Amino acid sequence: MNLLTSTQPLRDRPWLGVAAAAAAVGVSYGIRVVLGPAAQGFPFVIFIPPVVLVTFCCGTMPGILAAVLAGIVADVTLIAEPGSIVPPWPEGWLALGFYTLTVGIDIALINALSFAFERTARAEAGLRRANEQLEQRVRERTAALEQQIADREAAEAQLRQIQKMETIGQLTGGIAHDFNNMLAVVIGSIEMARRRVERNDTERLLGSLDSAREGARRASDLVTRLLAFARQQALAPQTIDVGALLDGMSSLMQRTLGETIAVEIVRADGLWPCWADPVQLESAILNLAVNARDAMPDGGQLSLTTANVEIDAAEARRRADASPGAYVMIAVGDTGTGMPAAIVERAFDPFFTTKEVGKGTGLGLSQLYGFIRQSGGHVTIDSHVGRGTTVRLFLPRHTGETKTADVPGEAALDMPQSRAETVLVVEDEPNVRIMSVEALRELGYDVVQADGPHEALRLLEVQPAIDLIFTDIVMPDMDGRELADAARAMRPGIKVVYTTGYARGSATADGLPESAYLPKPFTLAALATKVRDALDGSPPARA
Repeated sequence: MNLLTSTQPLRDRPWLGVAAAAAAVGVSYGIRVVLGPAAQGFPFVIFIPPVVLVTFCCGTMPGILAAVLAGIVADVTLIAEPGSIVPPWPEGWLALGFYTLTVGIDIALINALSFAFERTARAEAGLRRANEQLEQRVRERTAALEQQIADREAAEAQLRQIQKMETIGQLTGGIAHDFNNMLAVVIGSIEMARRRVERNDTERLLGSLDSAREGARRASDLVTRLLAFARQQALAPQTIDVGALLDGMSSLMQRTLGETIAVEIVRADGLWPCWADPVQLESAILNLAVNARDAMPDGGQLSLTTANVEIDAAEARRRADASPGAYVMIAVGDTGTGMPAAIVERAFDPFFTTKEVGKGTGLGLSQLYGFIRQSGGHVTIDSHVGRGTTVRLFLPRHTGETKTADVPGEAALDMPQSRAETVLVVEDEPNVRIMSVEALRELGYDVVQADGPHEALRLLEVQPAIDLIFTDIVMPDMDGRELADAARAMRPGIKVVYTTGYARGSATADGLPESAYLPKPFTLAALATKVRDALDGSPPARA
């Protein structure tokens, strides 16, 4: 607030201006009288400040009124001869003219100042109104945008839920379809086996049992593929020289793809090692090669390219599943038919396939995706219709110590037998318990069984000859780990082998030592080896 602003109420009330003019002139005259002879030569000077003050505080018209009143008072009382109102010539007229000019200039300047101030005040008021309107519009627009964003997020969440339910429905349907086919083989083969046992048809009985086993093996393989998609499969990672791995696969790949497909392998110089499961990596590359072959029915070229790649934070943000770091890149490209964007978006969905019925399960790419993600990497697909497809696998660079491990196949497993040991089988699922007991007895072990941890602890108290506990992990009241701890408190030297249907790396199987872990389903040979190794090993493995 300034002086003009603070005196605005006086200018808004004209009657106050008139009173102020009269009062100012009266006060000035009184001061002139008090000064007496000291102000004799300046009859008008004493009246100029009040005129200026009234004009500034009360406005132009009160200022003019004050000037006129002051001029009349000065003329009548100080200049004109007694009994006259006409000032003497020339001194009186010159003084009156000088006074009139001075107060006129003062009033004009103050009026211009007031006008400029009012104009500025109106402009500022207009600007404030414009700012308030703008702020109001911004608030309204912001609220509208926030509502639009909220609506969009809600729509996207609904769309994601719909897509999720669609994927779950597709996944459930695919699992049901494949498992029903496999169960049909298992159940039908067992029924045929029973009939052939009744007829003592041994040769055909073995064939039925082989069919049942093959159906069960395919069901187990389906579970493995699903676990791979869920990134919960059991992996055996080791240091991999990708260039050497591709060299080793070249002849197999050429035989698999046929003579119409030219295979080109481009290895980068100084390629970093990576850390992954070599068996799963070979399977992933071979799966991509087969898909490329199917996309080139008239032949073409398959290229396998490797490179060292550094991904920074900005690049990682542009890739949905990537993290910053150093990667070994393996690109598998073809010159085939390519895929439209809609197909690329669903390429990793389980059971999604564009192949004819019977020519693809729709699990190959989903298994590859799960394996790469479980290994700490990511996958990208670049495809153009009519020009071909390139799938790039990014596996983290390995900078630690070299660690290799040979994974024996089923054929390499022998069937070690019992040495008169006793095994306690703890399993709450009756059919699984019966199968485990029969399998261990088939291997020559003495077997006692319990349907839960509490029964197992009671048997440990009354049967001192138990050498090993073969226990499920997930059971009511007490899990397998807790049972093992309680058993070792009773018998510190007792051995334990855990079994579970959950994948290694899941919350249930996490932390289990390899020497004491047997995943379900298991073969008789795998059971024999695991139990024998646990009994022969020292000290007992702990979870």
